[in-house]
Amino acid sequence: MILNDKQIKKLAEENDMINPFVDKSIAQGISHGLNSFGYDLRCSDEFKIFTNIKGATADPKNFSEDNFVTVKGEPSILIPPNSFALSSSHEFFKMPRNVTGLVTAKSTYARCGLGTPPTVLEAGWHGNLVLEFSNHTSNSIRLYANSGAAQILFFQGEQPEISYAERKGKYQNQVGIQLAKAK
Repeated sequence: MILNDKQIKKLAEENDMINPFVDKSIAQGISHGLNSFGYDLRCSDEFKIFTNIKGATADPKNFSEDNFVTVKGEPSILIPPNSFALSSSHEFFKMPRNVTGLVTAKSTYARCGLGTPPTVLEAGWHGNLVLEFSNHTSNSIRLYANSGAAQILFFQGEQPEISYAERKGKYQNQVGIQLAKAK
């Protein structure tokens, strides 16, 4: 079952599922906060923008900082044409054992050609979410820090046999931008 605003608010307030939690949609700039059936999260002011300046290969089993240029503390960045960037959510999530989240793009950015590949917040997972942004156009796209960046839909089901926390998932309790890693 998809969760509505009342259910999301209750989980955020009673279980600290989203911190900091904004209990309404704030429409200054690109909106963030609680919506009818989801939550618009913000990205931090640290970004890793893909580059091939050092001739690196993106290998998920041996990921390197050589794949990126890191930008910190800027109000926005430009994602080059046909490129990719990472950021982390401003919010920290503590997913209950029976709730999972699915990240989708915000329509404002999608209409500019910026995609947000679907990412799952697994039941029992805790941490800052690493956000992926893919520029599908031949133009640079500006992405704003501390502003609405993606939307999460939350789904509740029966308790799983083993949660992400119990299986000691490799991204448990991540803070900031964590690169791909193999266990």
